[in-house]
Amino acid sequence: MNKEAAMKIDRRNFLKQCALVAGASVIGCSAIATDKSVKNSSTDFKTDKPNIVLLYIDDWAWNGTPVAMDDTMDNSRMPILQMPNLEKLAREGMRFRNAYASPQCAPARVCVQTGQSNPRSGFTVYLGAKEPYYDTREEYQKFPLVPNVSDMELDEDAVTIAEALKPLGYVSAHLGKWHMRGDPGKEGYVLHDGDTDNNPGNTLKAGLKEGEPTPKRLPKDMTDPKLMFSITERAIGFMEEQVKKGNPFYVQISHYAMHEGRECLDETREKYVNHPLVQAWYKNNNKTAETINRGDDPAIWLGMGEDLDGRIGAVLDKIKELGIEDNTYVIMVADNGYRHEEVELMPGYKQPLHARKWWLWEGGIRVPMIVKGPGIKPGSVFTGNVVNYDFLPTFVDWAGGDPEKLQNIDGVSLADYMAGKEPDKTFLNRNLYFHYPHYRRTMPHSAMISGPFKVIHFYAEPDIPILVDLSKDPGEVSNIAKQNPETHKKLYDEMMRYFKEVGARFPKVNPDYDPVVYKSQKDYKERTMWGPFEGQRTLDDDEI
Repeated sequence: MNKEAAMKIDRRNFLKQCALVAGASVIGCSAIATDKSVKNSSTDFKTDKPNIVLLYIDDWAWNGTPVAMDDTMDNSRMPILQMPNLEKLAREGMRFRNAYASPQCAPARVCVQTGQSNPRSGFTVYLGAKEPYYDTREEYQKFPLVPNVSDMELDEDAVTIAEALKPLGYVSAHLGKWHMRGDPGKEGYVLHDGDTDNNPGNTLKAGLKEGEPTPKRLPKDMTDPKLMFSITERAIGFMEEQVKKGNPFYVQISHYAMHEGRECLDETREKYVNHPLVQAWYKNNNKTAETINRGDDPAIWLGMGEDLDGRIGAVLDKIKELGIEDNTYVIMVADNGYRHEEVELMPGYKQPLHARKWWLWEGGIRVPMIVKGPGIKPGSVFTGNVVNYDFLPTFVDWAGGDPEKLQNIDGVSLADYMAGKEPDKTFLNRNLYFHYPHYRRTMPHSAMISGPFKVIHFYAEPDIPILVDLSKDPGEVSNIAKQNPETHKKLYDEMMRYFKEVGARFPKVNPDYDPVVYKSQKDYKERTMWGPFEGQRTLDDDEI
């Protein structure tokens, strides 16, 4: 063990001794001082503390729900998808027009758990690598840049939601997709599914022999698509147990839906197979319900969404049945952005945002978000920028802790704003940081959002500065950096100063770059199609 790692562990052990005593109202020492060994030894915690339920959805675009995230943009929703429970949640809670996540699922989950931005945590992609700084694998050796590696798991001294809430009397569960490596049990979760990734949710692969292809069709006897039914049942059981014991609880229901590997109940698929718009799509693409592959079938994607809505409804119904509806916060949010081709089903509909998952354009990081709970005005909309690393301080605030005592985090509590407080200029113009120094399916780039402005930097093409005014151009069609050089320089300098301050990794120019080899790579077109541009970019065929 190196000296730095040993110091981290010693510090964590010391901070454990600073845990909150029963009945106190703030976290002692700091929010990092959360003791994994503290037990709920007092009923003092159990009188008025709210419960917190996070419905965490995988790979869901900002416009992927039937709830409009922006009332002025009809294509900020997916009206063909039937999700009455989610729509009810929106009517009873607050929608967030500008909610941000991470460009890929694993880094997003680290942000949620730790309250840290990805450049600070160092967990910027779910990708195996052995080097301490640069990704020197053979496949990248002729690329324009030498990309970076990523942290492989949560830092020893990072405090999770469960650890932060435990000294405040909470019992926590994490069910479904973890995807951060490591043991959730060692991060404070008393009930969990272990170190899960995408694979458990692809239930059609279960039991297949090595090399055996995944079925192209759904079986007629599928009862637990994407494990959404069993995950929900276990979450409900956990809630019932904690209510019976009088414990305030946090439960994160991390669904495998809406990730690819499409699965849904057969009867739900049939409903959408028979939808006139789906039938028309089959015809236009020379397909039928019997011949189309599962991964291309819009009826299965829509069915997966409706089945998911039923599980959301089951959780909401149980909360009401348990008599805790007035004292429970329910958050629905996606882990990263996406680009659902299902908009093609609806004549006249176009994609509202640029690019998709893996990218730091809006299509990769802006996500749907709805919150319902005590003090939140039904049917309200919040238009300030919020981000996934705001959840930890918000939950601590709701739980009666002091979010100001949290250390080494980037998020802020949203509790007061959800309760109706008008955000000031400091909040509205704060900087949100995004960092993806990797290739994989894109190219190394970084971004920062500050109020209405967004600066993006592509490391292989530093001579193309990018600045977008999202308040006027949410589709990121116009690069206004050359017209606003001072604004761009100010924001770019702030972004780079922060990255250096938190020890973010940076790619470097590759002296062995070979453009012929680079262009011959199978992912070259996809990797470069959404790169930097000057002036006005050309709209994609499916964009507005």
